[in-house]
Order: sequence, then C-alpha cells, then structure tokens
Amino acid sequence: MTRSAHIVMASIPAHGHVNPSLAVIAELVARGHRVSYVNAPSFAEPVASTGATPVPYPTALPLDGDPAGWPEDPVAVQDVFLDDALAMTPVLEKLFAEDRPELVLHDIGAFAARAVAEGHGVPVVQLSPTMVGWEGIEEDLAPVFEALRTGPGGPEHYRRFGDWLAATGAVVRDVERDVERDVVRDVERFKNRPDRALALIPRALQPHVDRVDTGRITFVGQCFGDRSHQGGWQRPAGTDKVLLVSLGSAFTDRPAFYRECLAAFGGLPGWHVVLQIGKHTDQAALGEVPANVEVHRWVPQFDVLAQADAFVTHAGTGGASEGLFHGVPMIAVPQAVDQFANADSLVALGVARRLDTEDATAGALRAALLELTGDPAVAERLAAERAAVRAEGGTARAAGLIEAALG
Repeated sequence: MTRSAHIVMASIPAHGHVNPSLAVIAELVARGHRVSYVNAPSFAEPVASTGATPVPYPTALPLDGDPAGWPEDPVAVQDVFLDDALAMTPVLEKLFAEDRPELVLHDIGAFAARAVAEGHGVPVVQLSPTMVGWEGIEEDLAPVFEALRTGPGGPEHYRRFGDWLAATGAVVRDVERDVERDVVRDVERFKNRPDRALALIPRALQPHVDRVDTGRITFVGQCFGDRSHQGGWQRPAGTDKVLLVSLGSAFTDRPAFYRECLAAFGGLPGWHVVLQIGKHTDQAALGEVPANVEVHRWVPQFDVLAQADAFVTHAGTGGASEGLFHGVPMIAVPQAVDQFANADSLVALGVARRLDTEDATAGALRAALLELTGDPAVAERLAAERAAVRAEGGTARAAGLIEAALG
C-alpha cells in the first residue's frame, strides 16, 4: 500500500484546465493523500469538492469566460502566461516553506509549479489536458517558434523567462555560457519537454502520436469521476434520436450560429435537440424556438451524451473526448486554439465532419447530421474508438501512476 503523502496540484483559472484534473485529485484524496490545490479564488468551490484544500493565488490571466481579454499577438499571449507564473511563484514558495510537499502536479498553464518544484528538488508530474509535444515539434512548427524568438517583444520575453527560471533554481546558469541561444534552449526545453507527464486525452486526439516519447509521457485518456453534483438530464419519453449542440463554456457568444442550428434541426423528423447557449448569448436573440428544441445556458454534458445519438461540438478536448467515450458521431465547429486540430483528428478517425463557423449554414449542418448518422462505416469506427478510449485506464490508472512517482 502506498504511504499517505502531501501533494501539491497547481492549475490556472479556466474550466478546460481545471475540470480534467478534478477526478484524479478526488481519487488521490480518496486514497488517503492530502492535496493542496493552487488556483484562483474563483475555482475554490470545484477544488474543494474533490476534498483538496484550495490555495488561492492572484492570477494575472483574463478570467475564464472572457476570451476578449486575451491579446492577439502570440508573444503578448506568452507574456500573459509568464506574468501569471510570476504571480503564482511566491504563493508556491510560501507553501513549500510552510508545508513542503512530497510531489507536485501541474497543469500545462501552471508551469510555475514545475519551476518551483525543480528548484526545491521535489518530484513533479505534468497533467496535460490537451495534446502534448512530440519529437521534432520545434522543426515541424519552425515558423511559430521563430516568430516567438525574433518577433516584436520576443527576445525580451525569452530573457524574462530565462531570468525567472534561474531565480527559481529550475535552471542553473553557467556564466561563461550564458548567451542568448542558451536562454532560448532552456526556455523551450522547459516549456515543451516535461520530464514526466500524464496526457489526460485519448491517444486518438494526439497529433504525431507515433513521435511522442512514451518514456516521459503516458496517455491515460480523459479522467471521469462522480458528476452527480452537476445534475442530470432525462431523454424525453418517446424520443427517437437526441442531438446535443454545445460550444463549451468560453466561445458561446454565437447567436447567429445558434439560429442556423435551429433552422437546421428544428422540426427535423425523429430528432429532439438539446441546445446549450452558455452565458454570453441572450436567448431572445434566437427568435422562435421550435417545439423539438430545448434551450439551456448549461447542461450536464456527460449525462446528455450518454443518451445522445449525435453531437455538434466546438471540438474542445473535453467535448471531443467525451464524444469518443460515448461513441457519438460529431459535427465539429471549431472556435479557437487546439479545437481546429481536434476537429481534424476526429475527421481523420472517420467519426466526424468539420464545418468552420462561416460554413456552418443550416443546410450544411443538416446534411452533415444525416450523412454521419446514416453511414454504417461511421458507426463501426465509433465502436472501435469507444473501446480504445475506455481501455486507456482513466482516473484509476492516472492515480496509480502518480502514486508510483512518489517512489
């Protein structure tokens, strides 16, 4: 039996970064470990629900649900994350000084935890809620990395990042070799190559999965836990087929898209539609809602998907993973960041159609739904992917691997 330990978990205040870790943290607490979870005060409630102790920090990030608060310039985005790391660092240092942990876990955005842990010689494991780096990523994405290194503000960003790494003790500098290329090397190694990571996504969503270093990174799939606190949803009696439409929690200010969905699926024979519009869209902007459509600001997505026959999704990692877990055909309408790559991965698997927002007309949406749900090959591929996802181990395997890292 593994001894009880004090574990620190750190994440940033965004549902897509916090939610994937919650079941793992709850499982670790259930196994007798004491977990201190560093995040912004706005996430204290979901953190506390796992049995972990919330440790607040003054985040420098735009709060979840405020996508407009992010800069467009890629270097400026990296500066925001670095500023957040600088804000989290003293909170972590205080925690280490007063209640030193035996293991540190961290989300990809909360890399301050890795730096502080390495500086103190404490084992650390990254919990990645999305795709991980692969061997050769710097060459494959050379234009992106070059823009960060040499674009406006780029050299200064690397200098600040390198100075911070040295200050935490994560990087020990050799004064004679402290030249610009070494700072770039240190920063990019730190960002892109965790020594140990658990990928909380299905292998099916990982680009270049054959080039992922499985000596450092283990795919455990999405980690599910008890979601009864989210409420439930019941398929209406006599319903033939159910369609869920959801763009997640952040990029939901899309009244025009929702109107296209109502036109596409409203009154469609045999289909009952569950439409989640989030907190940014006024339901009045939708116009008349057809009788076969129910509209909500939020729904217990996992519960609905367990009873659904199709899913219109933004292809966020959580939604895409849940769609695969339940074997539901998907229409992917990506909105930002990794959603475009996820959409392409789902299409390549043969379980989805991709429609970019400007192409997601009522006619295109309806045609995609009928094609997907009427194709036996899609059903066959979904059954295979559903089995593969469920075999990856999920929460119990993740917790076991974390306990193994305690030594």
